[in-house]
Amino acid sequence: MSSYGYHIVRALVTDINPDARVKQSMNEINASRRLRESAKEKAEAEKITQVKAAEADAESKYLSGVGVARQRQAIVGGLQDSINEFAGEIAGTTPKDVMDLLLVTQYFDMLKDVGATNNNTLFLPHAPQSVADLQNSLKSGLMQNLQK
Repeated sequence: MSSYGYHIVRALVTDINPDARVKQSMNEINASRRLRESAKEKAEAEKITQVKAAEADAESKYLSGVGVARQRQAIVGGLQDSINEFAGEIAGTTPKDVMDLLLVTQYFDMLKDVGATNNNTLFLPHAPQSVADLQNSLKSGLMQNLQK
């Protein structure tokens, strides 16, 4: 235009209308970019969900273990009180005698409970020596834990 005496300093373009194939290509590029970002965000959200679920499961198991430990402490404390009280009231008995009696009582309670169910089959050795074997196994297991 300068050959005609016009010098263009600026031109305001308000409507660009490229070819349809160019428009479609640009739209596909933008769409794929948004899909990629969406997939990244979705994967990150899933990762966070899985991590939080694992943390909640771990906390639940920890608290369950704490509850079981407290329950066992209460049982042992109750047994200790019962043994000391029983041994103190009946002359000539030792704590070992009381433990033997408690073990036999618990063994018979367990047999009664197992016999009350109709859908389980359980084979247990049932002889006078079986209770003594069970007692010796429990005692040796407790002693090994105390030595650790």
